[in-house]
Amino acid sequence: MRLPIRDIKTFMPQVGLRKQLIIKVETEDGITGWGEAGLSSRENAVAAAVHHYRDFLIGKDAMRAGALWQEMYRSQYFEGGRVLAAAISAIDIALYDIKGKALGVPVYELLGGKQRDVVPLFATTTATTLPELIDQGKLLVEKGWNVIRTGIYSSRPGDRLENGSHIYEPRESVATTAEWLTRLREALGSEAVLGIDYHHRLSVAEAASFCQRMPPGTLDFLEEPIRDEAPEAYESLRTMTPLPFAIGEEFSSKWQFLPYLERGITNFARIDVCNVGGFTEAMKVAGMAEAHYIDFMPHNPLGPICTAATVHFAAAVSNFSWMEIRSSPTEELGFYDAELFPVQCIQDGPRMVIPDGPGLGVEFNEELAVRRAAEEPQRRADPMRHLRRRDGSITNA
Repeated sequence: MRLPIRDIKTFMPQVGLRKQLIIKVETEDGITGWGEAGLSSRENAVAAAVHHYRDFLIGKDAMRAGALWQEMYRSQYFEGGRVLAAAISAIDIALYDIKGKALGVPVYELLGGKQRDVVPLFATTTATTLPELIDQGKLLVEKGWNVIRTGIYSSRPGDRLENGSHIYEPRESVATTAEWLTRLREALGSEAVLGIDYHHRLSVAEAASFCQRMPPGTLDFLEEPIRDEAPEAYESLRTMTPLPFAIGEEFSSKWQFLPYLERGITNFARIDVCNVGGFTEAMKVAGMAEAHYIDFMPHNPLGPICTAATVHFAAAVSNFSWMEIRSSPTEELGFYDAELFPVQCIQDGPRMVIPDGPGLGVEFNEELAVRRAAEEPQRRADPMRHLRRRDGSITNA
């Protein structure tokens, strides 16, 4: 069976708090596939990369996802990078959607078959005060959510400078966050799995200080405490704390994952199917992680297409812990718009139902997306976080 690609289209609707970059791959036979790119807030750059790939993908066989991945990645002198990888991810996901539909099977069947019946999820708290944090934690446990991720806290909430930047002082957050998490663990008891996403806002010394301020057993995972460019920095931090690290949501290839897996730097692989290179690359990372006894805790911050892709990946790999979802009793960001996505994966409380229809199991209302885009006011919003310390210097966002 050969399915020549006829066209590749991009859509950038506003969905909830952010834009989502959706792509559609059309074939000459009328079968279409949907994909989604990661790299949030850089949608215009990724869309340009998708159009760059479109020029030579038209006429290629959509059934040859692996070969097309190699051609997209390797047929240029400056290969790789997060923008190109996000574009490749979206296209690769759409090609798997097409192949599943053409063969009449769910995508997970193309990845080796289903290894679990449901996909466990973890919830994120949105509290801004300690009493609210404890209330939200208790609510989640009561509703059956036994894996809880919290945010970063400060007894002196960030204010704004005259240029619109927000104030963020790492040391202030370290002191308050450690205290609040200790209190939260006391309130929840020992059974709940508790972690925090520090969004790479700390230095090695600050992260070590944070870890050392909490009693043993307080946290089950620490997500992205420092930036990931230098694995050696994480190795240094590893010598200062026994806390399990959850790292990898920004990684755009198996090569970026390699030192973190081989050197035992990460304990949970935060893979993002929409950033790492789609299913083709994600399954290679899965084998590498399995060889090092490391489970996945996928990053899933986008919409229903990213969610469906992550669910199929989670269904097919053996080394899996929990999947991120942005819809829970303590968080609702509006990313799963039922009008734009009339067919999508079904969430059953703290678990996701694995779809059994052909392809991804998601449909996108492109007419509505185009209409909404035309109705949206034309504005040049700055999607970047601009965080500064009280002395005016830039700090990690």
